[in-house]
Amino acid sequence: MPKLRKQELPVLAVDLGGTKVITALISNDGGMLASETCPTLADEGPESVIKRIFAAIDHLLSLRNMSPSQLYGISIASAGAIDVGKGIVTLSPNLPGWHDVPLKSIVQEKYKIDTFLINDAKAAALGEYHFGAGRGAKNLVFITVSTGIGGGIIIDGKLYSGASGGAGEVGHMTIETEGPRCSCGNIGCWETLASGTAVAKEAIRRIRGGEKSSLIEMVKGKIENITAKEVSLAAQNGDILASEVINKAMNYLGVGMVNLVNIFNPEIIVIGGGLSKMGDLLFEPVRRMVAERAFKLMAAAVRIVPAQLGDDAGVFGASVFAFGQS
Repeated sequence: MPKLRKQELPVLAVDLGGTKVITALISNDGGMLASETCPTLADEGPESVIKRIFAAIDHLLSLRNMSPSQLYGISIASAGAIDVGKGIVTLSPNLPGWHDVPLKSIVQEKYKIDTFLINDAKAAALGEYHFGAGRGAKNLVFITVSTGIGGGIIIDGKLYSGASGGAGEVGHMTIETEGPRCSCGNIGCWETLASGTAVAKEAIRRIRGGEKSSLIEMVKGKIENITAKEVSLAAQNGDILASEVINKAMNYLGVGMVNLVNIFNPEIIVIGGGLSKMGDLLFEPVRRMVAERAFKLMAAAVRIVPAQLGDDAGVFGASVFAFGQS
């Protein structure tokens, strides 16, 4: 059997998020050979999370009876602001304690193989552009609306990274100057107003303030357990408080989308992440806001669509990023 050239070997891709870690073996033609998911348990801190990443990588390799030498490389899509050149997670609001963590060199030293590091939303943008909802477009903005809000920008078919690799941190553009404090330290960031976390916090705040809602019964009185998923379900079932919370968050989400349409004039905005699963509760108000408030020329040119790759967009994009470094 002839030996495979390096470019024909698969990438082991890791998507490190605030709630879960996805590992997958991806071939150079975009085929997923195997995948595993485990909880991040981010509150335990960087050292514990990195040990969990190692365990996930080792387990996936053992399932395929492979060694690291049989990989093209390991490519990590991580939440947070990434210094791609140095391979450092400089700050990750949804990964407590992650400040200037040299994740690339840590993994590379462990497995003695080429390792790559990219922001998770940028990776998802690459994944959707090459294999998902963005196929055929030249100018794309990808937004993930989940625990936080992240983004990736494709301009003329290429990932736009900016001067220091940080372009696309759309979740931290200021939407409300008197808004709530963000975990990044700023005030009124987009994700403090329109993310899944924001939806849950607003519902909890109003219920603790004495307002009535079916959410109380849904979580059996444990108000602190309310998530955006419960709020979405309650809104679909006609709960007034839940509907108002969702409408307020989607209004803010739409404002941010208007800004992106006016700035980048994309052909398509792809929305992924947990909140995108709300369907029309999200897409109808956002599309309406863009139609009403963006410049007509740009509003007419853009389609706002759900992501197609779901939770796998990050690992697919991480593999694209790795293969593109050869």
